[in-house]
Amino acid sequence: MDSQKNILNPVAPLRIALIHALAESVAPINEAFSRLWPQAKLMNLLDDSLSGDLAASGNGLDQPMHDRFMALSNYAFSTGAQGILFTCSAFGSCIEAVQARWPTIPILKPNQAMIAEVEAAGFERIGLLASFGPTLASMPAEFSPKLSIEPSLCMGALEALKGGDAKRHDAIIVDHALALKAAGVQALAIAQFSMARSAGPVREAAGLPVFTTPESAVRAIRTRLHA
Repeated sequence: MDSQKNILNPVAPLRIALIHALAESVAPINEAFSRLWPQAKLMNLLDDSLSGDLAASGNGLDQPMHDRFMALSNYAFSTGAQGILFTCSAFGSCIEAVQARWPTIPILKPNQAMIAEVEAAGFERIGLLASFGPTLASMPAEFSPKLSIEPSLCMGALEALKGGDAKRHDAIIVDHALALKAAGVQALAIAQFSMARSAGPVREAAGLPVFTTPESAVRAIRTRLHA
């Protein structure tokens, strides 16, 4: 199938591919779409070996990992997807390569829209909460150098969520949010889609502005596709 022709066909049904590396990211972004853009036609592509392979390999975002992201994107476009939203924030350069391959198509990194909203808000010191270590290896550099980013790895939160203990997951993130508040941050950014469920408890406990990735991403890709 000529995937480029399929993408640009103005009468093709609108379809957005959501590409996931964590099963826990699926529900938050689908819920955000259901509230903010229910008309969108979604397809969910999950390769839950990506995060484990990245953490275990020690090779970082090497060429084989880039090739896997290109293969997932090719498949999404072959089905008629008119845009892609990636939902795992640890694969920045892999996603950037996909964006470079199809520069005219809306392809969003998971944190791209949230970072734009954080920067537009005018804060100077941002606490960045993550539950997956490789996220903090790449994501802080995506913010403007004018911002002071205070990263915090919420050890044990992802494992708790995977084990079905959502309450423990949220409690760990709240504890880290409170530590960041005590360190003087002005706002909090929750790095991963899988963590979005903790936004309410974090806001209530910390009393600071809290930014999350799913809602920002839906707003951004809707704007791009309607432009």
